[in-house]
Amino acid sequence: MYLELRDIIHVPDASKPFQFQMDLSEMEFYGQRPVSRPVFIEGRVTNHAGALVLEGSAASLLDLRCDRCGKAFSREQTARLDCLLADRLEDEDQDGIVLLEGTRVDLDEVAGTAFILGMDTKNLCSEDCRGLCGRCGADLNDGPCGCRPEADPRLAALLRPPQ
Repeated sequence: MYLELRDIIHVPDASKPFQFQMDLSEMEFYGQRPVSRPVFIEGRVTNHAGALVLEGSAASLLDLRCDRCGKAFSREQTARLDCLLADRLEDEDQDGIVLLEGTRVDLDEVAGTAFILGMDTKNLCSEDCRGLCGRCGADLNDGPCGCRPEADPRLAALLRPPQ
């Protein structure tokens, strides 16, 4: 979605709100599609003494799978939108500045990038998830499995009785 800014570009303290939904359901992350619901984007662009500032948020509920135990779970994901808008860059290394396309900004690009970059690379159903047993595959969140602890072969000499 493009937001036309012609009416606030040269008007100090003017602002223009925006609100829309974006579909990222076709985006694949590590073989899965966690963004099955619409992403809700809202915010505003404000002219602060000639500088256009875009502020807002992008939020959705993600359908994820725990990286330790494999259980499916859902989690709210919110990304903050905060950048300056400019018609040209003075320097190539100016992070946080988005180029205008004439007098409009591509909100899909800004919000989509912020939302995707804000996603976690490791997803856990809970911070204390114990995962699966490496030998029998039992879910350790349900309790201990029946496997006997295996001694480290480097310490096997310490386990033998003295002679």
